[in-house]
Amino acid sequence: MYLSTVRLLAKFPIMSSWTLRKLKGLPLNYSNNNLEYTENIAYMMFAKPNQDYNQNDIIVNALNTLLILHADHEQNCSTSTVRIVGSSYAGLYASISAGISALWGRLHGGANQAVIEMLELIKNDGSDIEKYINKAKDKSDPFRLMGFGHRVYKNFDPRAKIIKEAADQVLNDLGIEDPILEIAKSIEEKALNDEYFIEKKLYPNVDFYSGIIYRALGIPTEMFTVMFALGRIPGWIAQWKEMRDSKIQLEDQGRYIMVQHIDQFHRLNGYQIRYFNFSFKFLEKILIS
Repeated sequence: MYLSTVRLLAKFPIMSSWTLRKLKGLPLNYSNNNLEYTENIAYMMFAKPNQDYNQNDIIVNALNTLLILHADHEQNCSTSTVRIVGSSYAGLYASISAGISALWGRLHGGANQAVIEMLELIKNDGSDIEKYINKAKDKSDPFRLMGFGHRVYKNFDPRAKIIKEAADQVLNDLGIEDPILEIAKSIEEKALNDEYFIEKKLYPNVDFYSGIIYRALGIPTEMFTVMFALGRIPGWIAQWKEMRDSKIQLEDQGRYIMVQHIDQFHRLNGYQIRYFNFSFKFLEKILIS
């Protein structure tokens, strides 16, 4: 178990860095044993061939902040998946692999990628921010302002406040002129001062600001989920180890409700479910779309 933990924590940053460099057409870069963990990640990702590497402390601090704040956060989809798979006594690698698969989903690990895609949409439509703010407030409009609100936090996400500071430092230090980032800052300013968003308590969340930082660092959107996993792996390992050490078995069981009448319709959890009851009380469940 210990060796598997060390290998995952050591090799996943290397694989993540190599993936980024492959996407950018850069040669693979090996780690430097004289650097600390996050410093090494920045070095492996951003060092240019045939050029001296000068460490940027603001970038390293931003990456470190993102890794820490993404390390663990309640029993979300991927963390629960790691624990459930691990409860069958599957190995650590298999359990983490299952967590990565769960993280792949757009509503979980893909949230910060959706933020950048939304900003691209607004830019390509003439950068009319007011138009999209109004669309977000229109209940009949399917458009949603990505990166705002949170299912757990009904006020400002405390992690978002910390990441916002890191995002501001990165943008000021790098001095990047990117219309996408300008749109993001304008949306943030307008939403934070709009009575609708204030009343609904729809504040920028961790996905809004993390996407901005990754964009500023030149990390492509298809790498955002990889960066999320890079931060979340220590938390997954801790959750997996806690479960295995405590010998708690997790199971996900369906609950079947028997009825006494043929062709009886019920609405359960938002679905129409039709029940059949034969002489041996056999229950068949059909979801009617």
